[in-house]
Amino acid sequence: VQLQASGGGLVQAGGSLRLSCAAPGRTFVTYGMGWIRQAPGNERDFVAGIRWTGERTYYADSVKGRFTISRDNAKSTVYLQMDSLKPEDTAVYYCAVTRRSFKDPSSVADFGSWGQGTLVTVSS
Repeated sequence: VQLQASGGGLVQAGGSLRLSCAAPGRTFVTYGMGWIRQAPGNERDFVAGIRWTGERTYYADSVKGRFTISRDNAKSTVYLQMDSLKPEDTAVYYCAVTRRSFKDPSSVADFGSWGQGTLVTVSS
């Protein structure tokens, strides 16, 4: 599975970034999608997930109220709008797809594939 994440960069604390992830040539209309992240020296953590219909979303407690996940099934693309960024949000962010169709993604274990990440650095 080839998932292409983009939109990372360097931003000051309190700033915003919007990540995008597309799967060229593939369709994940019936799969949950989401984002996980990995900071240096840490394991991969769940960030956000969205049901295949887009009707239900899931967030890690650490990002609730600051991050918003959305998807455009016509474009096989998932987005992560990140506002009020904090230095502790610094990590490589990966977009991911659930292991099977129609599964809601609410943890890292729910995902079966992820692509190359995009680095987000938040300076204090």
